Amino acid sequence: MNAPDLSNALTRVLLVEDDPADARLINDALANSTGQIYQVEWVSNQVSALKYLDTLAVDVILLDLSLPDAQGLEVFDQIYSVAPNALILVLSSANDEALAREAVQRGANDYLTKGAIDAHWLPHALRYIQDRKASQDAQQDSEEHFRAMSDSSPLGIFVSDTQGNCVYTNEAYHKISGFDFEQALGTNWSMAIHPDDRLRIVSEWRDAVCGHTAFQAEVRFMRKDGTIVWTRLNAAAMPDGRRSRGRVQTVEDITERKAADIELQLAREDLFQEKERAQVTLNSIGDAVLCTDIAGNVTYLNQVAETMTGWSLAEAQGQPLSDVFRIINGATRQPADNPAQRAIAENRVVGLAMDSILIRRDGIESDIEDSSAPIHNRDGRVAGAVIVFHDVSESRAMAQKMSHLAQHDFLTGLPNRLLLTERFSRAIGQAQRHHKQVALLFLDMDYFKNINDSLGHVIGDQLLQSVAKRLGECIRTTDTVCRQGGDEFVILLAEIERQQDAAQVAEKLLAALLVPHRIAGHELHITLSIGISIYPDDGSTADAVMQNADTAMYYAKAKGRNNYQFFTPEMNTRAIQRLSVENNLRRALKQGEFEVYYQPKIDIASGIMTGAEALIRWQDPTVGLIYPEQFVTIAEECGLIVPIGRWMLHEACRQVQAWLDFGLQAVPVSVNISALEFRHLNFLEEAASILEETGLAPRYLELELTESILMHDAEASAQMLEKLKAMGLQLAIDDFGTGYSSLSYLSRFPIDTLKIDQSFVRDIASNADDAAIVSAIIGMGKNLKQRVIAEGVETREQLAYLKALHCDEGQGFLFSHPLPAEDFSRLLGTRTLVSKPAA
Repeated sequence: MNAPDLSNALTRVLLVEDDPADARLINDALANSTGQIYQVEWVSNQVSALKYLDTLAVDVILLDLSLPDAQGLEVFDQIYSVAPNALILVLSSANDEALAREAVQRGANDYLTKGAIDAHWLPHALRYIQDRKASQDAQQDSEEHFRAMSDSSPLGIFVSDTQGNCVYTNEAYHKISGFDFEQALGTNWSMAIHPDDRLRIVSEWRDAVCGHTAFQAEVRFMRKDGTIVWTRLNAAAMPDGRRSRGRVQTVEDITERKAADIELQLAREDLFQEKERAQVTLNSIGDAVLCTDIAGNVTYLNQVAETMTGWSLAEAQGQPLSDVFRIINGATRQPADNPAQRAIAENRVVGLAMDSILIRRDGIESDIEDSSAPIHNRDGRVAGAVIVFHDVSESRAMAQKMSHLAQHDFLTGLPNRLLLTERFSRAIGQAQRHHKQVALLFLDMDYFKNINDSLGHVIGDQLLQSVAKRLGECIRTTDTVCRQGGDEFVILLAEIERQQDAAQVAEKLLAALLVPHRIAGHELHITLSIGISIYPDDGSTADAVMQNADTAMYYAKAKGRNNYQFFTPEMNTRAIQRLSVENNLRRALKQGEFEVYYQPKIDIASGIMTGAEALIRWQDPTVGLIYPEQFVTIAEECGLIVPIGRWMLHEACRQVQAWLDFGLQAVPVSVNISALEFRHLNFLEEAASILEETGLAPRYLELELTESILMHDAEASAQMLEKLKAMGLQLAIDDFGTGYSSLSYLSRFPIDTLKIDQSFVRDIASNADDAAIVSAIIGMGKNLKQRVIAEGVETREQLAYLKALHCDEGQGFLFSHPLPAEDFSRLLGTRTLVSKPAA
């Protein structure tokens, strides 16, 4: 079963933290998480935590090991003792990581460093750890299911590696051998064999291994308490092609049958005098017994033999043995040698051939084992033969099933990752010998979790089985489809001539998945994102090729899903560069490397400064000054844009208030708001809180938003804008004209200012189309009673044109470059014109 997905489910969280600031940070981070609902209960000491856990169950415990009433590992031990099933994450400072790691060794699921926690990262990290725990629990359930199934078998099971050393035993084996699992683990399979039998049996076992044949034997076990148990051993290899991963042995307690064999032997000796007593004995044992005369005609069947052959004794007597006892070789389906004839001819006990199958009179087949021995008369001469056999269908099927389960996915029946890795290694060797290539396709089902969440895991599992079937229909018999786990699959294409062969398979897979899956009355549509990596071009090892295919798959996701991408080295380079920028951004936010620059806005008619736009800059200690276009996109992707935007809004408000407090005639400052900030659950409350903290009057703050942000959900945007306007803030549409907006909504939005995008201003004096657009925007703004600002004003020709069109304001290098706060304050202090407009 795939691990349960936790998105959109209520997760109960107990936060045990005595620092209110840390508690508030964590609570806000979880409360604002998207796609996952967290119900957080905060307590500040151990006593309160234990009292809460005594009455209510929780899913997650965020635990500080330094509390007012308890310290260190004692805190974890107490909490773990009352909530062993909860997911426990230790909250650690940078100086206490050693203590946190020790808590993990005692049972904590992981630890988080307080200084690294932020609003975006914490929910993602928490969800990742929840998913990991769910996967571990599912794996444990699967292992318990496997053990429960094997423990229900009446046959002892002993799984060994290629050297014959134990890796698994079941309950039946423990009962037969007298050794428990810990005592047997790692020991050689021959440990339990009676010392007098061991040398012979080990030699026979080695011959079977070297000859790649099955192994069977009857042997005495010396139990731990010294008692002796007769057993029947059957060993089968766990093959993968021509290789063996070890062997599965079944151990059957045949002590009672051996005792019956002794009785049978006595019955043979006294057959002529005590035929009646022998008949009772033969019918009382569990094995089938069949006797022939020296000519090979049937003379006797016991009741078990009658059942297994389908012949009654009366019908079988006098019939040729080949008619009554029809046996074939299971591997070749050809008639097997007659064991009775060999026993008579060679005057010795003869074992049945391996893989012998008995065909009953009505055609039903059963696997059998055992032997034939000659029957002697009073003079010691061979007078016939007796065949003793029994049904071993169950034990053979169990051995085969154990071998299959060890190498295949339980849900889909596909090879698992262990088997894939072995086949990949073999495919690499073949590719090297034949000068061919090997392709690995990493597949992820797009939006599978949505189906799992809405329709349940039963439907999700059936969908996985349906997808697995279609994937198998798209490849050659020499290729391998593997279920990697969850909704991920891997396809191994052995010995391809060129990369295009892998592309053709990928296209075939995408086409096969376009047909909807009909499951339990639902018509389900699913697509694939496929990453392709080629050996030897993209890696010299199976792990390297697998990792690169995984990387390419994520690029397929980023390209819009339902497509395939070949791995390129640039993918790793970009991933490493992006990770470096992301890590540096986190450092910059923590160490205060960001700065706010201010660019003035000018009244075109008078040349007087009317406002300013706040622009962020990153002063990296190594690289130097970095502009927004170099890091904003990455900040948005990794979730840092919200805390960075919050910092910038706070800093701009703080600076304007500082200018006012200093006695300067400050102008309103506009701040750009990203889509993630605008749609954040607490954006409205945080904006109000920043104004309250800095003491800035709302009329000094203008928020700039793009058309695409507002039109993403126009109704919700209109409601949010009304609330912001009610707070007294000024509102502007930035880069106007570059996006798509509905005029009906534009008239409804409480917008104060339209900012004409600089791409239209750049060629306004030479491009009639741009001039027409600018003129239209100015006219529309005036009709809607909105001020219009032209961005990117760099020449006096542009300024003159804008003045002729009666544009209200301008912003650009012609007036001033963006300036640090200290330099901008001088402009405020002089109250001089930044640039005198042309007359």
